[in-house]
Amino acid sequence: MAIVYEKQINVKPGPFEHFDITTFFTYILLVGIGLISIYSATYDAGMSTNFFKQLTFVGMSIVVLFITMFLPLRWIVAYTEVAYISTLVLLLIVIFFGKEIAGTKGWIGFGGFGIQPAELAKLVTLLAVAKFLTSKGADIKKIRDLGTLALIVIVPVALIVLQPDVGTASVFAAILLGVLLWVGFDIFTLFIVIALPVIFLISLLGTTYYIVSLVIFSAVTILFRKKIYISTLAIVFAVVIGMASPLIFNNLMPHQKGRIETFLNPGNDPRGKGYNVIQSTLAVGSGGMTGKGFLQGTQTQLRYIPEQSTDFIFCVPTEEFGFVGGSVVIILIASLMLRALRISAESNSKYLSIVSFGIASIFFYHSIINIGMVIGLMPVMGIPLPFLSYGGSALLTNSAMVGLLLNAYRLRRKN
Repeated sequence: MAIVYEKQINVKPGPFEHFDITTFFTYILLVGIGLISIYSATYDAGMSTNFFKQLTFVGMSIVVLFITMFLPLRWIVAYTEVAYISTLVLLLIVIFFGKEIAGTKGWIGFGGFGIQPAELAKLVTLLAVAKFLTSKGADIKKIRDLGTLALIVIVPVALIVLQPDVGTASVFAAILLGVLLWVGFDIFTLFIVIALPVIFLISLLGTTYYIVSLVIFSAVTILFRKKIYISTLAIVFAVVIGMASPLIFNNLMPHQKGRIETFLNPGNDPRGKGYNVIQSTLAVGSGGMTGKGFLQGTQTQLRYIPEQSTDFIFCVPTEEFGFVGGSVVIILIASLMLRALRISAESNSKYLSIVSFGIASIFFYHSIINIGMVIGLMPVMGIPLPFLSYGGSALLTNSAMVGLLLNAYRLRRKN
């Protein structure tokens, strides 16, 4: 009887052995839809150079994605402080020497291109937050550590507000809240932080709205079953915020007041502050179920929508491809966020787990605010739609984030 010996061969996994094809394919589809939308938004409008610039940035972004995917984790952690400090320096430089666009001095120009440090600051700040939370002895239940964490976020926020770019600065709140939620911070505190600004906005609509929102807030607060004095203090804060909302509103900057007024009632100034929102909602609604066809959108092609290749890019797929087109965009973005959440939950690295959840938080906030403002449900804040809006800095940064997700998946699969 012949004896057969099996020789074991150890095959070293290739670089794409643990490649998350679902995340990458979703990313490619979103970038592709973005290019089609930008082409349509700039078609025959003397802005075709924007499309070719974006095409260049797409090529650069794919390179960035693969670089961040294969970066050793120890390198990312080791150079986080250097990246954070360097980004703060860039934010300082842009305040004094930056190029001003639409009232915001947020770009460093060179040649025919420009870099927006505030976009890079989102990712770098997230990395800094993750490193601090995973450092030895860090405990968010301690006031000192919570204060340090807040300071890491507040410094870049302050520099971005000075540009001024309040919309981009608000994204850092989503980063902080998302990360705190993931690492087990008190949910009741997060609820209060989120609910109070909402009560402020609702109170501006009138007394009836204010009372209803206060009743709902009080009921939810009681359901948390905190100590009586804590619940009472939270409700008192809500009462004070609601009663003081007119005074706070009257002391805001004119452009801030204008955006809030437009959000609350865009029909009050249809030719002025409410113009963008009215035109964008018309574009979305006119698309119907399947849209008017590629390059056939009247609102888009007749240039009724300002900033339609950037902040209001969502109007393009919804008008030209209708409800179906808009749904595809939303489903793809939601799929990418769900992949980020799954990678975060399954990661063997606490650092990459926090980073992945933070990335999901950034994509969620950007998408909710951008799509919400296009359909009139959110105030106009100048926040781009991930992977679709024109802009090299945003695309490069978002691609680096996807690269980090792929990196986390790669490392998770190896263990």
